[in-house]
Amino acid sequence: MSVFNQSRSRVIQIIFAAVFLVITIQLINLQLFSSKYKLAAENNAIYRKIVYPDRGIIFDRKKRALLENTISYDLMVTPSEARGIDTAALCNLLEIDTAEYKKRIRDAIFKNTSVKPSVFEPLLSPDMYARLNENMYKFPGFMLSERSVRTYPYNTAAQLLGYIAEVDTAFLRKHKNEGYEMGDYAGMNGLERTYESVLMGQRGIKRFIRDNKSRIQGPYENGLFDTVAIAGRNLYTSIDVEVQQLAEKLLQNKIGSAVAINPRTGGIIAMVSSPTYNPNVLTGNARRKNWGRMVMDTAKPMYNRAIKGQYPPGSTFKPLGALVALDEGLITPSYGIGCSGGYGACGGVYVRCEHKNPGHAANLRLALANSCNSYFSDIFRKAIDNRKYGSTIKGYLKWKEYMNAFGLGRRLEVDLPSEDRASIPDTSKYNRFFGGPKRWNSCSVLTLGIGQDMMTATPLQMANLMCIIANKGYYYPPHFVDSIENESDEDTVLMGKYRNKHIVTNISDSAYQAVHDGMHDVTVYGTSAYIKIPGIEYCAKTGTAQNPHGKNHSLFVAFAPKDNPTIAVAVVVENGGYGSVAAGPIAGFIMEKYLNDTISTAGLARVEEVSKTDLIPSAIKSWYQRKDIERQAKIAMEEAAARAEEKEESHKSSTEVQLEPVSRPVGGNDTGNKSKEIKPSLLLNNEPRKRRDTGKP
Repeated sequence: MSVFNQSRSRVIQIIFAAVFLVITIQLINLQLFSSKYKLAAENNAIYRKIVYPDRGIIFDRKKRALLENTISYDLMVTPSEARGIDTAALCNLLEIDTAEYKKRIRDAIFKNTSVKPSVFEPLLSPDMYARLNENMYKFPGFMLSERSVRTYPYNTAAQLLGYIAEVDTAFLRKHKNEGYEMGDYAGMNGLERTYESVLMGQRGIKRFIRDNKSRIQGPYENGLFDTVAIAGRNLYTSIDVEVQQLAEKLLQNKIGSAVAINPRTGGIIAMVSSPTYNPNVLTGNARRKNWGRMVMDTAKPMYNRAIKGQYPPGSTFKPLGALVALDEGLITPSYGIGCSGGYGACGGVYVRCEHKNPGHAANLRLALANSCNSYFSDIFRKAIDNRKYGSTIKGYLKWKEYMNAFGLGRRLEVDLPSEDRASIPDTSKYNRFFGGPKRWNSCSVLTLGIGQDMMTATPLQMANLMCIIANKGYYYPPHFVDSIENESDEDTVLMGKYRNKHIVTNISDSAYQAVHDGMHDVTVYGTSAYIKIPGIEYCAKTGTAQNPHGKNHSLFVAFAPKDNPTIAVAVVVENGGYGSVAAGPIAGFIMEKYLNDTISTAGLARVEEVSKTDLIPSAIKSWYQRKDIERQAKIAMEEAAARAEEKEESHKSSTEVQLEPVSRPVGGNDTGNKSKEIKPSLLLNNEPRKRRDTGKP
């Protein structure tokens, strides 16, 4: 044999040897080390059923359940086993077409492979469950799986509690190490999202042995490898459900928000964003029907204005302006100015007052009671132009430091997702706006002194500011959850930030007392003198914030009782006008209900009057009217089509009877019995709702 042939022979031998070696190694790997085919074989022989646990319950401050669990069922499918079934019969039961059936099977395979069970039809209605349950033997590969879903006995606090929904692929990627699988449900918003790890519990697994035709024969290894579902743990909150319901009622037919906090603990008693919605419309099989409509709703019922709405605080800011001037030694409580109806010391910038009577700003108490714009413009300029800081920029930065210390312009880290920080503008923003640091001064930003200009705050921040003033210099971060059932070390760390007292500044008690006295005078003879709480003295400040998009916003902040306060409130009513007119009565009734546990007889009539007061802008109403017309036209077309179809079926049936006199059943038609579409209005009184963007100036 030639040398060439010998060399080629060796190469071929080496190739065969290498291939043999690779095959041998792979066989060893498959037999001894790899679990891939073992798992596939087990999936064929063992059916793995997930047992979903009950989620934890959320209670209010009096241990009343704000939400509960009830049983629902999902229709599950294992695509590899769902072959040769009567597809038309199943589609008829589910009221879908064959194209939708095929799409769902493809989605199940794509998301969860063909050998694992996936949700085919989630959260069946009782009627649908009954129809399917008696026909399941016809559909191998399909089964009914029990699941716990939420119900809301008080129909309230939707934006606080949040909702649960089935996890998608994006959620699984984000939480890939947390044990979620396709078909699981998780909290997607509100307290359900924040405390998901506490509420979710732990899934259980039951394993069943199957024969070669995939029929279940019994438990696998007598249940030796089964795991028990562990229910989620309960949350105990500071919410008062009756106060929450009252606040939601008072804000009907309005766009706005109300927040009530216990200043002693930081526990949130009530938080309302209006318009709101009944949380039961996003649970069970109703969710798929209502979700899209609510997302598209121009009034944004799922948008929590209490933590995301940004409003100029207006005159509700003036107590803080007074504290800054007192702490800096720029004024004393006896400091006063002569005001004849406006502040004109800045030349081209003139700030008007609502009062012109002599002496209404002769001292701090009078200026607060009468909400004198001139007075607070004057002391704001003193703070910005304070000589000890050397320049307007440095004076403004010191003023901004006070604002941030009191919780404005930053997140308070309430235990809800998506809180906004609102805005206390930085000097860089004004430098850009005016064209440089030397091109603006205290007169350029004068209206900051009365809570306008580029300043904004959320209703939560305003309520927390009242907590700080009520406590004379400290607060606990606002939160809903006071305690967790069987609290662990990890839970203690989570809750720790809400249990630590935050000292704001070293402002003296005497300065706080001067502000308290002025805010009390607001309720005695000042701008909210006619708003009374039976048997309770309280402190308050009204606000009317300018709104370039329409009528001014109505704002009201308060705390009660005057001594040893136990509730602080902030209310914003968009397009409501004066603070004492729209927002003030709402805040008064919230405090009365919480402190007296009831509303007086005279107050009840006024509550009804306030709840029926419609402050929705005409532009929002016209949007709803247009949608109602479109909806009614759609319903009329559907009903006409149903009647035509029914008539055609009736005609066919009579023709068949004439041609074939033999007795036979005639197929029924229930298309004429379709229920009308639910109207989209989600307010408690079913009136149309409105929206505006964010409340920004």
